[in-house]
Amino acid sequence: MPQGPENTHVIVFANEKGGTGKSTTAVHVAIALAAKGARVAVLDLDHRQRTVGRYLDNRAATIKRTGAGLPMPVHATLDAQTEAQFEELWSMLLADADYLVVDTPGRDDPFARTAATLSDTLVTPMNDSFVDFDLIGQVDPDTFQVTRPSFYSELIWDARKQRARHDGTTIDWVVLRNRLQYVEARNMRRVSDALAQLSKRVGFRIIPGLGERVIYRELFPSGLTMIDSKAFGSMGLSHVAARQELREMMAALQLPERTNQPELPGVAA
Repeated sequence: MPQGPENTHVIVFANEKGGTGKSTTAVHVAIALAAKGARVAVLDLDHRQRTVGRYLDNRAATIKRTGAGLPMPVHATLDAQTEAQFEELWSMLLADADYLVVDTPGRDDPFARTAATLSDTLVTPMNDSFVDFDLIGQVDPDTFQVTRPSFYSELIWDARKQRARHDGTTIDWVVLRNRLQYVEARNMRRVSDALAQLSKRVGFRIIPGLGERVIYRELFPSGLTMIDSKAFGSMGLSHVAARQELREMMAALQLPERTNQPELPGVAA
């Protein structure tokens, strides 16, 4: 099992279901940390989709093209899909980083399992939908009461036990609720109640995530994020709301400070 400096905090984004905003959230967390002065490294384990890797490649191209002084993490994508390359990239990225942000495939994957075991903060993004909730737990179709944890919850439970046996460390498992525009209030309440029930059984924290907004898809080709307001021009109310969501999410993650970090630029307290 690869290891790294004790002062590097590993944040792994993991969800075996696609379409939950996992990669978008991972990029925004990485850039938010880099914008606050931290040394950030990013590892994309999804060699098929490569969303995070392509996002940051686009960002590097924008910096080169415009000369903009944007915060830029070091990043790599696992291409060879071998244990040797995984351990090499993991060790290389941890060598000089305050934070390592890892994005995993939206499917069962052996390297994703290893990354989960090595994480300090494990983030599982999900939408306010019972389709997404089914990844971590099952509910009664009439009462919407939780009947049992899912295979994925048991997998994370095992990963946490492995980590505790390995070095006595507790993995902070965070379920991050991203919001869909079309979900009606009653369904959101039911999902919220089910999450609260399951969190007591399997031990994760629940925090608010990001809303579903067109702006995230529009920023991908340039590699920009909601932190880069000076680079993409004027901001409307939707942009301001999105930046506030990001700020609240970063606070709720409760990541340890690795540098003397100021507030996120341009976001009022």
